[in-house]
Amino acid sequence: MGLLVEDCPRCGAKSMTFDVRADFVRSVRNGWQRVWELFCVCRQCNTSTVFVAHQGGPDPGSISRDPRITPTTYEGPVTDFLRVEGFVTIKDLATTAPPEHCPPEVTAAFHEGATCMTVECWNAACTMFRLCVDLATRPMIEKIDDETLNTKTRRDLGLRLPWLFDHGHLSEDLRDLSTCIKEDGNDAAHAGTIGKAEAEDLRDFTEALLKRIYTEPKRVEAAKERRLMRGGSAANKPKGSDR
Repeated sequence: MGLLVEDCPRCGAKSMTFDVRADFVRSVRNGWQRVWELFCVCRQCNTSTVFVAHQGGPDPGSISRDPRITPTTYEGPVTDFLRVEGFVTIKDLATTAPPEHCPPEVTAAFHEGATCMTVECWNAACTMFRLCVDLATRPMIEKIDDETLNTKTRRDLGLRLPWLFDHGHLSEDLRDLSTCIKEDGNDAAHAGTIGKAEAEDLRDFTEALLKRIYTEPKRVEAAKERRLMRGGSAANKPKGSDR
């Protein structure tokens, strides 16, 4: 049986020995690096933890040459060939995926907000979703040259959103959903009084807004490219040909 020495998340024991009772290859990175989930039992508190560990090198000895040798059957410490990344927790529950085609910084903020929703950190979730909306609308306002647009409106999300709606830069059908953004966002950041329902409202608005700003235009653009490609193929087709 394989052995793993790690801090126990259940009892807090430091550098405790775990028995590796079962293993599962979750994925393969870069064509060679296997990632395992290891079902382990702590020798201190006799409770289980599922650790996530990856192969430390492209040829970690006998485990890469003999398929019968796994972290479970390995005789000795599995850290001879594995590096522990962490362990499975409630944060690994399925979360709402960010809309397609968002910029990396918006995607990262949405991911963090969705993770906070999973672990029921409502105030933190609202703060991150509000950041998503801020990051998405700030570039929009920077491109607009309008004398009614002052510095405070450009800077303050609570003023920026109504201005964008009032001047037709955001679709009017999103306005009702947007009413949560100022009050809920400020409450989360300053008062810490947000509950599940408010967090879900803000998530729904953020998701709808990001789809409208990023996902739908990209899909329309892709559809136009496909149409042009079909048109090009038709133009190059020999006359009188049915193929």
